[in-house]
Amino acid sequence: MALHFVDDGAAAARAGDTVSLTGAEAHHAAAVRRVRPGEKVTVGDGRGVWLTGTCESVSPKLVVVRIDDRRVDAPPATRLRLVQGLAKGDRDELAVQAATELGVDEIVPWQAARSVSRWDAGKAVKGRDRWEAIAREAGKQAHRAWLPEVSPLVTTRELAGRGAASRLLVLEPTASVRLADAVSSDLADVTFIVGPEGGIAPDELTALADAGAELVRLGDTVLRTSTAGPAALAAVSVLLGRW
Repeated sequence: MALHFVDDGAAAARAGDTVSLTGAEAHHAAAVRRVRPGEKVTVGDGRGVWLTGTCESVSPKLVVVRIDDRRVDAPPATRLRLVQGLAKGDRDELAVQAATELGVDEIVPWQAARSVSRWDAGKAVKGRDRWEAIAREAGKQAHRAWLPEVSPLVTTRELAGRGAASRLLVLEPTASVRLADAVSSDLADVTFIVGPEGGIAPDELTALADAGAELVRLGDTVLRTSTAGPAALAAVSVLLGRW
């Protein structure tokens, strides 16, 4: 399978044009992935454009790709969103990486009451940038035509205010409703809410339920914060016919 790269210049490119990879993307192609002239690659803009082409020249600062074919993929019919509670270590980052590989359309960092990790204003900017970088690399690895959006940090109050626009499903191991029974194929927007290592506080569960969220469980076992969201995405991708 051809290596996949992401560049804004792909948006307007057509067959016969060239796309130039520069900066970190060129270095990644030339020095890390060791692309060679004559090698077939794919290039996208992360927003549905998918180009197939051949490398004409390769250097750590500039990779020129001659485009052979172009297609545009429509976004999925159902938008899948993961609200990930901030977690200690790299567990929330592991969730971002796996969720991107599994097809999430939007990732929202959540400052939950029991989050050990705390993002102040400065950390919120750096943290979001870090999650965006992880999602971008995971999306390239997974050969995704659409990369997920990483939204700004939200509080529980702000999260509860989203209930009218999306089907909110809180992944809670004590819930009586199964995830499979809470999802139907006609949904246009689904939000999975995953708490940090210590789980979601009772007052937060109440606030989310009052906002229209439903508590659902994946199974009889308790998953880590880094695996619960990706597991739900995988299961729902089957239920919705994505997989």
